[in-house]
Amino acid sequence: MGSKKRSAWQKQKAEFAASLGGMDDLFASENARSQRHEEEREAAHRRKSCERKNRYASRYEAELTAAECAEHGAPPLHVYHCPYCNGWHLTSKGE
Repeated sequence: MGSKKRSAWQKQKAEFAASLGGMDDLFASENARSQRHEEEREAAHRRKSCERKNRYASRYEAELTAAECAEHGAPPLHVYHCPYCNGWHLTSKGE
């Protein structure tokens, strides 16, 4: 059991606070973690919506491909403009 002296208690409290680091350290590490999380999320979204899909140079090419797929029995495909590559992609999601 620890000492009941006030000076010993204050020393233990100061050591504990020092081991935690300052609040600035806590906020800085949380901001860094949050930034890393946001960058990972954005990279995953880019892979999903752009990098793993075929890119078409024009809306016409993408719509032509969607029509060809429909002729072969594929589910309806929609065309969208990609903000990442500035090209056009197909998706099965509704508009």
